[in-house]
Amino acid sequence: MTSKRILIVDDSSMMRKMIAKILQPPKHLVVGEARNGIEAVQMYKALKPDIVTMDITMREMNGLEAAEEILKHDNQAQIIFLSNLDEKKYRHEVEELGGIGFVNKHQSKEILSIIDKH
Repeated sequence: MTSKRILIVDDSSMMRKMIAKILQPPKHLVVGEARNGIEAVQMYKALKPDIVTMDITMREMNGLEAAEEILKHDNQAQIIFLSNLDEKKYRHEVEELGGIGFVNKHQSKEILSIIDKH
């Protein structure tokens, strides 16, 4: 398994810490943490991570809008969406956008199996 460089995007600092803990070395390297979609787009361009974990609901710019911007900049971007929202409703949007996965925040450890496939 190759270690991946990951950008975590979530408006909750507690959630960012939890995701970082799941991804911690020796598995993966967290290269940055963004609090909203605007920061996510800027950090993606600056850090060029292998994978982004993206919250959907955030102020200023939500995760779907941020992902759209990131994918315009880099159509190979690998984005995993995390949310407590209605999975059925958002899974379709995530797939249409080109996300590589959708994980319910209560099953955050599933991020690892998605990362391992990519």
